[in-house]
Amino acid sequence: MNIKYPDYKNSIANLACSVLKYYGIEPPNPTLPQADRLLNRPYKNVVIILLDGMGASSVEKHLSPKGFFRKHFITKYSSTFPSTTVAATTAMDSGLFPNQSAWLGWTGYFEELDRNIVYFFGTDGDTGEQLDINAAWTYVPYENIRDRISKTGVTAHYLAKFWGECPQTYSELCGNIKRHCLEPNRNYIYAYWDEPDCTMHKSGVDGEEIKKLLMDMEKTTEQLAADLDDTLLIVTADHGHINIKNNLLTDYPDLTECLVRMPSMEPRALNLFVKDGMKDRFKSAFNEHFGDEFILLTKEELLQKQLLGSGQNHPKLERMLGDFLAIAIGDMQIVNSESRFKGSHAGLTEDEMTIPLIAISK
Repeated sequence: MNIKYPDYKNSIANLACSVLKYYGIEPPNPTLPQADRLLNRPYKNVVIILLDGMGASSVEKHLSPKGFFRKHFITKYSSTFPSTTVAATTAMDSGLFPNQSAWLGWTGYFEELDRNIVYFFGTDGDTGEQLDINAAWTYVPYENIRDRISKTGVTAHYLAKFWGECPQTYSELCGNIKRHCLEPNRNYIYAYWDEPDCTMHKSGVDGEEIKKLLMDMEKTTEQLAADLDDTLLIVTADHGHINIKNNLLTDYPDLTECLVRMPSMEPRALNLFVKDGMKDRFKSAFNEHFGDEFILLTKEELLQKQLLGSGQNHPKLERMLGDFLAIAIGDMQIVNSESRFKGSHAGLTEDEMTIPLIAISK
């Protein structure tokens, strides 16, 4: 598989920075040139629809070149690393790179609690226990771009299945977008949908189920665009997907006996805390088992390579990172418990890292 490193001058975080610049707000990072060219006039509405997991390769594989998405395809560009929802949607919601936000993956290690915590839900990532606080919003909060845009007098909306108006179908989500666009005020609308990611995790990235799902969302988006006026509609994704094989970490006692705790972050980007005096032993054993499928970097190497982003690191970042990060470059993931996933992401393959920028100006 081809390795694709993140491009933090041409990424989803840079798209968010273009939106901030468009509304006269100083962005925290460089803007995305292709988006700057799209944002070239005072639209009444700017709408960004993020379809979770719809990587550029899936668009090319499943959708017709004559279809709506590919006819309005602007460019391929970069997800964050890890190529995963927590890191990439936070980048879209803030303009920050993962090293700046410290929102890194499905789970993160929080030394304040000495636990691996699920960012979105505030649960213990190893036991499932619901904690009294949401660790992510307590210890690594960030200001979202919607709040910043609202301060300029533009109405900013966030639409998602689990938030606010809580649309339960993609058609309903698009109906809510249309309704807000018809309101008299200027609008910025960020709409998140959890497909095709959910289905790809269960079914993999191939097959008629995925093709039909993408075609249905394409058709619904085309119908939405036809009903809009004075609107820039951007469709993008947070990351792509690949078919994967699962390996259970506990099947490798020579690795687990070296660990302080179970890995955090992602099964294809494992954050590893190793016991004192066992780093060389762990590195040797890991590379013996998984050296063809993963790159094993020390924390220092990870930060030196700026895989999590450039600029100033979040003050808590280094304490959240373990001694090593194991990064998938093949089709394997290493899980803490039994998994039936057939598709996944968060690694450095081209299909995971490359996302589409689709735009329709009405």
